[in-house]
Amino acid sequence: MLIIGCDFHSRFQQVAMVDTETGELVERRLEHGNGEAKKFYAELHKAVRVGMEATGYAQWFEQMLARLGHELWVGDAAEIGAAMVRKQKTDSRDALHILDLMLQNRFPQIWIPSPGERDLRQLLRHRHKMVCLRTSVRNQLHALAMGQGVYRKRKLWAAGGRRELEALALDPWASRRRQELLEILDRLDPSLAELERAVAREAEQRPAARRLMEQPGVGPVTALMWVLTIGPVERFRRSKQVVSYLGLNPRESSSGGPFTSKAPTASLPPLPLRLLPGGANQFPGGSCTR
Repeated sequence: MLIIGCDFHSRFQQVAMVDTETGELVERRLEHGNGEAKKFYAELHKAVRVGMEATGYAQWFEQMLARLGHELWVGDAAEIGAAMVRKQKTDSRDALHILDLMLQNRFPQIWIPSPGERDLRQLLRHRHKMVCLRTSVRNQLHALAMGQGVYRKRKLWAAGGRRELEALALDPWASRRRQELLEILDRLDPSLAELERAVAREAEQRPAARRLMEQPGVGPVTALMWVLTIGPVERFRRSKQVVSYLGLNPRESSSGGPFTSKAPTASLPPLPLRLLPGGANQFPGGSCTR
């Protein structure tokens, strides 16, 4: 079997490979842009296990290894770094360090979502960005209306409010801005409605999401994001581990002095942290548009 420690970068990767049958060690730097990395892995005809730190922009690499039938281990970057004793940090040392952890069965392997689950995360991310864009457009239109003494809050987006907004006497460039913002808004609303239906459909297909939506204040978006972020719940032995995984527990500083509680240090991307606490903020019996 070939075991490979991979120090992955966006443009290249440094690998340290050992053959468990012969003990032969090979170190190479593989460029991504010229196809050198793809050719290297395609020419490996033994069973292959690759270990790398969790990193972004490696989806193509994971898909390539899956097509070739190679096994991929993704490790916790913080734990891998903490296990490094020497202070000299180079690409070659990092690859050898990952290889050493794999050979000693100390590699901190983590769960990674399936390609389908990652694609569903793109659905939620796209919907979130579109909602933010619509909010920005509405805020700009609302500011134009308030500048003319019209303050309708939510009623500005009803049929009567829309007619009142379109009838405002504005200067030429302000009028053009209003027209183009309204055109953008008219394109966003149908697109968002389609995305909302897609999210609701995907949530209904997952038993865990349906169970979550039975709780007051939890809608399809929050439930689906929870399922796609947490993954198999069996990997958490206690609820405290879930809170820690989400980065929601406050930091504590009480060594040698008084107790001090600080804001949490989030370990997740911003989108799950915005959506997941939403259900908890809804009081029992309240409604949730998400």
